[in-house]
Amino acid sequence: MTRTLHGFGLGLRPQHYHALLRGDDAAVDWLEIVSENYLVEGGRPLAMLDRIAERWPLAMHGVALNIGGSDPLDRDYLRALAKLARRVRPALISDHLCWTRHDGVQLHDLLPLPCNDETLRHVATRVRQVQDALGTQLVLENVSSYLRFAGDTLGEAEFLAALVAETGCGLLLDVNNVYVNAHNHGIDAIAWLDTLPVHAVKQIHLAGHGEDALGSGLLIDTHDAPVCDAVWTLFAHAQRRFGEVPAMIERDDRIPPLHDLLAELAIARGIADEARLGVAA
Repeated sequence: MTRTLHGFGLGLRPQHYHALLRGDDAAVDWLEIVSENYLVEGGRPLAMLDRIAERWPLAMHGVALNIGGSDPLDRDYLRALAKLARRVRPALISDHLCWTRHDGVQLHDLLPLPCNDETLRHVATRVRQVQDALGTQLVLENVSSYLRFAGDTLGEAEFLAALVAETGCGLLLDVNNVYVNAHNHGIDAIAWLDTLPVHAVKQIHLAGHGEDALGSGLLIDTHDAPVCDAVWTLFAHAQRRFGEVPAMIERDDRIPPLHDLLAELAIARGIADEARLGVAA
């Protein structure tokens, strides 16, 4: 039976396998895996994942779906995702609203899409195909970006809301990406959050970022630092708007010991508690 997510989780990283399995996990309610790390036939990654899946609810989070790309959807990849989902029984399956591949070449980046009606129709068709193939709702994450398209006719949040209405997909709200894009493009982050349909937000990511080393003034979504105060402030607003959505810390580089991430989870819990008290009052 598939379990559900609640509370506060972490992105599962190999550096923390042993700490988690020996019991340093009291504050971790669930874990998110990077799907592509486990699309294998055997070996240590799957053996560890089987042990972890016995103890925690899981979310599957991918980086290679290429939902916005022009190449045909990779049916072998979708079959592998479905097979992994049968094994770990995830609470949800997510990927990014972006494109990652062109003409068969995997670019290994999460590249933004123009926000207009043509793109909306294209992505909506592919979302429906993926949901049919997986037999479940697809949850899509907003990505960070460093440019805007001349052909944009919709704001990003408006695009996401329209995609939800068209397909019934869910949303993975990356609060750090909202902050990064608000800085990079001069948009109102609070208004952005308030545009999203409340019912569609199924999960929240919290992460760190850095400044462009070339001095452009852009913020770069690096996932290599603690969550900053401004992102925590935005998370508080998200908690007031969206309620008790499962939230997690995502770290992909300069990965600290588990107890450092647990300390960040404690901050997230405190902010969520204060937000709920504020709403109740």
